[in-house]
Amino acid sequence: MTESVYKLQGTNSKTAFQYKYLLKKIFPYLKPYLFRIFLGFLVAVPLGLMDGVTAFALKPYLDYVVGDKVLEFAISGHDFVITGIQMAVILPVGVILFAGIQGLLRYLNTYISTWTSQRITNDIKSELFHNLISMHTQFYDINPSGIIISRYMQDPVSASTGIIDQIKTITTSIFGALGLIAVMLYSSWQLALIGIIVLCVAFVPVALIRKRIKSASNKNMVIGGNMTTSINETYSGNKVISAYELQNRQEKYFNEQIKNSFNVNMSLVKRSAWMSPLMYLIASFGIAAVLGFGTYLIKNEIMTAGSFASFVTSLLLLYKPVKTLGTTLTNIQNIFVALSRVFELFELKPLIQNSENAVTLNSFNNGISFENVNFEYEKNCPVIKNFNLYVNKGETIAIVGNSGGGKSTIVNLIPRFYDIKSGSIKIDGTDIREMTLSSLRKNISMVFQDNFLFTGTIKENIMMGNPDATENDFNDVIKLAHLEELIADLPDGSNTLLGERGMTLSGGQRQRIAIARAMIRNAPIVILDEATSALDNESEAIVQRAMDNLMKDRTVFIIAHRLSTIKNADRIAVINDGELVETGTHEELMAHHNGQYRLLYDMQFGGTESYV
Repeated sequence: MTESVYKLQGTNSKTAFQYKYLLKKIFPYLKPYLFRIFLGFLVAVPLGLMDGVTAFALKPYLDYVVGDKVLEFAISGHDFVITGIQMAVILPVGVILFAGIQGLLRYLNTYISTWTSQRITNDIKSELFHNLISMHTQFYDINPSGIIISRYMQDPVSASTGIIDQIKTITTSIFGALGLIAVMLYSSWQLALIGIIVLCVAFVPVALIRKRIKSASNKNMVIGGNMTTSINETYSGNKVISAYELQNRQEKYFNEQIKNSFNVNMSLVKRSAWMSPLMYLIASFGIAAVLGFGTYLIKNEIMTAGSFASFVTSLLLLYKPVKTLGTTLTNIQNIFVALSRVFELFELKPLIQNSENAVTLNSFNNGISFENVNFEYEKNCPVIKNFNLYVNKGETIAIVGNSGGGKSTIVNLIPRFYDIKSGSIKIDGTDIREMTLSSLRKNISMVFQDNFLFTGTIKENIMMGNPDATENDFNDVIKLAHLEELIADLPDGSNTLLGERGMTLSGGQRQRIAIARAMIRNAPIVILDEATSALDNESEAIVQRAMDNLMKDRTVFIIAHRLSTIKNADRIAVINDGELVETGTHEELMAHHNGQYRLLYDMQFGGTESYV
């Protein structure tokens, strides 16, 4: 699967009109709730049929109440007579009674459909989120946050909530139309034939705009994602925006997206808004034909005035379900576009997965080897080139080099955040691609430059490193990470709630919590990626002590811009433009007067080091 498939912004909803395919895909999510869906369907049937009650009541009202006639009929050999005055009481009471029943059914129908659609939406969201958290790192690299939020949160709502609501609406509308058509047929089959022909013609415009709906829906998805991304960036980058006075830039971009959304919607309206007027026009021809032919039938005493009034009322009422059906079918097109986008997401599988017959990494005994490793983020743009390095168990190795040279990329390859293009990375002689991801990553603790803290307590954030750790383990890492003083000063101690991303803490405090999280994992391999580069000297000194405790008796990879922090490493590997150019201790590398490491060191410290 190519990288372009994972770019959500490039979606085109290829399956939007493959209704059989989409219904087959959505059915497993509908299946657990089929009884409730069927129950909602049963409620919708009488709810729709009752629309014809008022129209039907006009015939006896005009014929017997206004016409002052007597209704005579027999049931099971018993004769019954209803006078016009009695009919004048019975019909209004009957209409009120039916309205009450219809209201109750409408409530039940709304409750059942809302409950069902919410459950289906939750199931789809839950499974989509399961897929999302399993996606490979590069998926997040190439997709803006707004597009991901839009695709994974909004599309499931549009698809699953909409489909149940529209099933409810279309069922009610169809049976409402059938009830009214039955009244029309009862009143006059000749006039009903005209009405049905008009009804069929009125549906023709709906089929003509489905591709325009697909195009507009896709464009709006991208625009909505861009707007969400803009809001996310404004939130996360608020200090940069204020410092560089970027408010106008952000506002301009956001307003451009609003304008684009307006243009897309108006383009769709311009091409589809003629549907309703056209349906009115078609309906008017039908009404005109009914009035002309109905007059003829009354004059020739083929139908009564009451029957004609009942028919005309039914025909006028029929426009509502017909119009609703037209709108519903348009909405269903949107739903199928959303469904198509949802199942496009389900088709995406993480590129980084367990291989067949993957083995479990139970222990780390010897060392880690990089053998002719080549890697690229984009095709034909190599980042790591023929990288070879062996790191012994218990060794601390620092990786330094020019900015953008591939230092962080190398350590990100060890836990398989990315997979290499060629070569191999082995732990104790076994390629990491032949190990289960879970066992590989359980043997690695990582501390990053900007460690992410989750919303929750300090203790919860630390225990994420090892949920099975004991209270004694937790207390030990608090001491080793030099967090005792911080926790003592907080009102709720380690149970103090952190704000989003832990922004209520200083950089050094966040780093020490991240170090504690790495410590409690108790993994034999430790990766420190620029862990102190964003700290001031005082904070760095405290964090460095905590890191020293983390590094004891472990195999450690250190990435650092500040060369002073890695002088005591067992070995230093120098990377230049993705290639390993030097390895050795600090003293050995400083002895190479024209070496890359010495050049980097002199650039930082102005050649003040005295060499032996």
